[in-house]
Amino acid sequence: MGNEFKVACIQLNSGRSVKKNLDQTLKFLIKAVKLGANLILTPEITNIVSLNREHLLKETYPEKKDPCLNMAKDFAKKNSVWIILGSIIVKDNNKRLFNRSYLISNKGVIISKYDKIHMFDVIISSKEVYEESSTFTAGKKIKIGQTPWGKVGLSICYDIRFPELYRSQVAGGAKIISIPSAFTVTTGKAHWHTLLKARAIESGCYVFAPAQCGQNTPNRKTYGHSLIVSPYGEILKEKMSGNGIITCKINMDQVDNIRKNMPSYQSKLLKRII
Repeated sequence: MGNEFKVACIQLNSGRSVKKNLDQTLKFLIKAVKLGANLILTPEITNIVSLNREHLLKETYPEKKDPCLNMAKDFAKKNSVWIILGSIIVKDNNKRLFNRSYLISNKGVIISKYDKIHMFDVIISSKEVYEESSTFTAGKKIKIGQTPWGKVGLSICYDIRFPELYRSQVAGGAKIISIPSAFTVTTGKAHWHTLLKARAIESGCYVFAPAQCGQNTPNRKTYGHSLIVSPYGEILKEKMSGNGIITCKINMDQVDNIRKNMPSYQSKLLKRII
């Protein structure tokens, strides 16, 4: 496929209904194909937005039976497109819940999957408290997946605040970083753009960051502002609010050119000095 391709980032307003979220996602996948996308990304928690553990256990599925994942695999194969299902909530037979991202090939095959490592346990205000660790089982492994255009480092939302994750992915050959998110409005206004640009600059990678937006549930509102960022830290496309799609033509030669001119990308991870 060469070094050029078209990426699409879908911005969603997912809620508590898996069926409604699936229908919404499929609608935008179809639109992205019509726009000529070769790689399509969806946001974090594409299939359901909830931190109520009992509700999630009732509404979610094991990986092999998950309707959103199976829809994405079938769609990728039928339309010969690559998909990064930003994340969906899946469960296992031991009633453990995982916030999991999938890289799916244009043959409908799962190339790589990643469980969110860093849990969002944060007190934003007296009325806005998040404790993901009480709901989800954290991942333990850094994941990179191969695409026709280069390796992709998989991550999810709160991971963005841990730059060592991305430096490790770059050391493993990543040239693209996926950061699907459901950022809060408060932290989004303060840090979203700055963090994404920093991750792109320090890694010399393209950053694709599809996001949740708007009032997802009565108790949860997300920031939106899906972004496509160049390896030089330039915002190439942005979807500020509302459901929709941003697309951009990507030239992977820019990654190599920037890295040749910036010796910082060749430095090894620092060893701790005692």
